[in-house]
Amino acid sequence: MAVYPNSQLGGDEKTKSALVESFSITRGGPLYWLMAHISISKDENRQVILRTVSSVLVTWLPLLVLSLIQGQAYGMQINIPFLKDLAVNARFLIAFPILTLAELGIDQKWRTIVFEFLRSGLVTEKELPSFEAVIEKTTRLRDRVFPEALMLIAAFIPSIIVNTEFLMNGVSNWHNIGTGSNQMSLAGSWFNFISTPFFRFLLFRWLWRMCIWTSFLWRVSRINLYLVATHADLAGGLDFISQGQKAFSPIVFAGGAVVAAQVGNAIAYQGATLSSMKLPMITYGVLAIIILIAPLLAVTPVLIDVRRRGLREYGALVTIHNQLFDRKWIRKEQPSDVVILGNPDPSSLIDLGSSFDVIRQMRVLPIGRRTLAVLAVAAALPMVPVILYATPADQLIRTVLGMLG
Repeated sequence: MAVYPNSQLGGDEKTKSALVESFSITRGGPLYWLMAHISISKDENRQVILRTVSSVLVTWLPLLVLSLIQGQAYGMQINIPFLKDLAVNARFLIAFPILTLAELGIDQKWRTIVFEFLRSGLVTEKELPSFEAVIEKTTRLRDRVFPEALMLIAAFIPSIIVNTEFLMNGVSNWHNIGTGSNQMSLAGSWFNFISTPFFRFLLFRWLWRMCIWTSFLWRVSRINLYLVATHADLAGGLDFISQGQKAFSPIVFAGGAVVAAQVGNAIAYQGATLSSMKLPMITYGVLAIIILIAPLLAVTPVLIDVRRRGLREYGALVTIHNQLFDRKWIRKEQPSDVVILGNPDPSSLIDLGSSFDVIRQMRVLPIGRRTLAVLAVAAALPMVPVILYATPADQLIRTVLGMLG
């Protein structure tokens, strides 16, 4: 059983919870159970690495082999041979492995955040049963079969009703046999019916995990947390939960790599320009940040209530304190031998006023500039190679020299 100190208890008392130590949003669900059952290793880290390698072997390697068999892996016979397709290689050699490997870091960060509710004293011993009930409900939600079954169906339906050839806008490529042909190649069929559904399913699973995490935050915010409006983090003591969103920067980077590669294809093979592709790149960055910030809205109602109550209660306290200070030092209602120099009263006046200012500055969305910056950089970083590729060297040099003055 895990043991965690609780600042609300004092002395040697401890808050105990085995559920916190075993908390996980990724280690559960039908697919996880299947992969764990057939895995040759019981070590969690090795299992994730094996799943990553397996994903490449299933999604990318057959595409290479099949395109080689039909002479579409390289050469000049088609405009976009397989090995020169930036989008497909970025998707299955960069994004897919990152989306799989990210499970370890993100799951650990979520578990650390759950532990912080106990360590910081936000969950008192009295509220521990309610907190554990939230963890149990979250675990049951994670282990449901229906959501993953629905995601699996949703991942395959587009491949059945849509031909991936439209992605290339008529440019001859390895997806089809011959220029202008509507018959999919062997590699194109594998891409359409195996590789792409696997990738979609992985994205859906991360969105589902985000929904589970949002549900956890919403349920936790409804128990009686010991939140303090004057907390220095300007979020009532809940600023630490934004670290869970910062941990998603690899996911944002993986998505950015896919978008950047698609933009690279459009510029390299379809005559697009960097200026014409700015909107999709900017839109991705904005959407990624919005999607990752959205779960934090679950705790906004309780933070609004804490801020409102803090302003009211501390406002009354400041008023009483200032009235006493006014009577004593301004209206001279004090013994004649008392002097203000060296007296602690002015310091208490300043300190109480500072506490009230903290409450007025309190954020009702617990996310700071640092977290936003990390997510923005993760979204923008994959775009840099595309920008460098699409911008002539002489123009880059002139721009840099211009910046230098």
